[in-house]
Parts: sequence; structure tokens; C-alpha cells
Amino acid sequence: MNIFDIMGPIMVGPSSSHTAGAARIGFITRRLLGSQPVKAELLLHGSFAATGAGHGTDKALVAGLLGMRPDDPRLPRSFELAAQEGMKLTLGKTVLRGVHPNTVLLRVEDVRGKTLEVVASSLGGGRVKVCSIDGLDASFTGELPTLIIRNEDRPGMVAEVSAILSRRQVNIAAMQLYRNTRGGLAVMVIESDQPVWETAVEELRACPGIQRVTCLTPEEE
Repeated sequence: MNIFDIMGPIMVGPSSSHTAGAARIGFITRRLLGSQPVKAELLLHGSFAATGAGHGTDKALVAGLLGMRPDDPRLPRSFELAAQEGMKLTLGKTVLRGVHPNTVLLRVEDVRGKTLEVVASSLGGGRVKVCSIDGLDASFTGELPTLIIRNEDRPGMVAEVSAILSRRQVNIAAMQLYRNTRGGLAVMVIESDQPVWETAVEELRACPGIQRVTCLTPEEE
């Protein structure tokens, strides 16, 4: 534990869990979508739902979707800025099972019609965890360089991805595999010891059977 775990992150807002963490969730969701949403539905669970409005959780989530960091002074004006950007917002509450009290379900859509559903939790001190992507389980924090690969569930996919990363000198620190049904869609979450080169990302995207590759780095969150 270091001093920032005790004091919390530099931020705008009263709560590292409800504000800074929420902004990071919004920002990661934007990165996973690959563009700024034009529509966003935010469904708050647990203590997010109970006290989120007072702590600015909803404003922080929207700020993250707009690309703001937790310390951005524009964060309290995020609704206004979202309207100026043409982002249509829908706010509500939900009840989710088996998740942290500070959890939100986000459904977003960009101008090209690409959609994404993310469930993510704020763990305290500005730390977050993504719990699911498009209904498929996931578990990552974004504290390490992270690849999120959506692919067909068929033999050889894991070996192909591992071979590409090995050729590009990317060392895998952790790998998680999830799927909805056998032979359906799957998600690989790969955390690495070093940033993943763009050439490696492009090679992965060119692989047959891979539908989408997103690369998150700590510096970008």
C-alpha cells in the first residue's frame, strides 16, 4: 500500500469511489467502444444508486464517456457538455447479482451504430474492475496494459494470439478466457508486463475469427 491508496487519487468531487472511480469506468467504457458514444444508458446499482446523485456519480460517468479524467475541472458540467456534443443520456437504477455495491451497467452506442454493454465496479481509491462486456464475464482493472479480444470460440485461437504476442516480445502476465456458449462468442482478457505495440494489435485484428481487439494502457486511463 502506498500513500495514494490512503489519500485517494487527484480528482474533482467528494468521493474516490463514487466520483473518481466512476469517471474511470466511463473512460474505460469509451475506450472499449473505440469512440465517443452518441447514446448512453447508465443504470446504477447498490450504493451507486442510493447516494450516487449526491456524490456526482452520474456526472462522473458521463465525464468519463466524454474522455475526461477524474481531475478534469469540467466534470461537474458533464451533462451540459454531453448535450453540446449531441450525446443522448438515459439514467436509471438496476439490481445486479453478485457484484460490488458501487456498480453500474452502461449501454452505449456510437455514431456508426456500434453498441457495447459494460458492467463495472468502483472498488475504492479510484480503483475499478470491469465485470462483464456484452454479457460475457470479464475481470480486469486496467492497472496493467490489457488486451480485450472478442473472438469466435474455436480451437487454435488462444495459441494464435499467444504466438503473435510472443513474436512481438510481449510477455503475458495473466490471461482469462470467457465464452457464452461452446462454439459461440468468447472473450480473452490478457494483461501484459509491457505496453503492446500497435503492430501487434493490428496483427491480432487481422486474424480470422477475431472480431474486435481493444488495447488499454494505464497511461490512457
